[in-house]
Amino acid sequence: MRTRFGNFILNSPNPVPMPIGIYAGLEITGASVRQSVTDAHAQSEAILALHERFNTPVMLTAMDLSVEAEEFGCEIRLTDDEIPSVIGRKVTDLSEIDRLPVPMIGSGRTAVSLQTAQKLLSIDKGIPVLGGVIGPFSLAGRIFGVSESLEISLTEPDTLKKLLEKVTEYLISYLTAFREAGVQGVIMAEPTAGLLSPRGLSQFSSAYVKQIIESTVTPDFTVVLHNCGAKLVHLPKVIEAGAEIFHFGAPMDIGQALTQVGEDIILSGNLDPTGVFHNGNPQEVTARARELLQAAAGHRNFIPSSGCDIPPHSPLDNLAAFYDTIRG
Repeated sequence: MRTRFGNFILNSPNPVPMPIGIYAGLEITGASVRQSVTDAHAQSEAILALHERFNTPVMLTAMDLSVEAEEFGCEIRLTDDEIPSVIGRKVTDLSEIDRLPVPMIGSGRTAVSLQTAQKLLSIDKGIPVLGGVIGPFSLAGRIFGVSESLEISLTEPDTLKKLLEKVTEYLISYLTAFREAGVQGVIMAEPTAGLLSPRGLSQFSSAYVKQIIESTVTPDFTVVLHNCGAKLVHLPKVIEAGAEIFHFGAPMDIGQALTQVGEDIILSGNLDPTGVFHNGNPQEVTARARELLQAAAGHRNFIPSSGCDIPPHSPLDNLAAFYDTIRG
């Protein structure tokens, strides 16, 4: 299904720069990472600061892959300077999965994400707003443990599927809440799926992402599926999820990937967020961005972006170099 956001990308006369990472905006507002992920005002102010500085063509809420796990009862590490992370495991076997309740949306920090989206929409700048959510296998991995989830995908697949059914039900509700808030879509981060084999990715990620997409996507609401670990060998199985837009990390060969998908599928990515945006300098960012544009030359179905979330304290001059290079 072609959506409003997809048409916005394809109808743009020039590439639409869309780096992921609102935390760079904290360099402007002075708020901490902790404030940005617990307070909708602090988060929306960081997003708007980036918009005012760089005239961002899309506004994105934070990529915080602990939000949904916390609502499931996982313990979270929150600090002032680092993106939140999950501590330990919430469930360890099938009996605990069976007893695990599916939480109500808004019972924890999902309320912050939704309120941030609503604040951005209330300003009515006329530009797309996308929310940020986690994908089903990545959420299951945070609840059950990443290495443990990879292991039972081979040894106890039915146990993993039971957990995936629960998180899929939950994510359908979460995406529906974003859609009802009025955003044009979400970026669904499914990085842990990149650790699976192509066959495993198809079975334990794409099959469930497809259920979510079929339950939530409308002409006014899209899903951008992000997988920063996927390589070219994963591409056919990632595409099975049926998203309109796929966002990849540095391991993906964007030039080759664009030759393997039809013009109806939009790809995005994939400059290394740490190596290029955080640790690089403006000259390096410019050179890498030019290489990215060259790799995607002739393809309108491409969104230049970072390969994943740009870390806090990344130099704003590097972000400026990216925007300037993409805009020519």
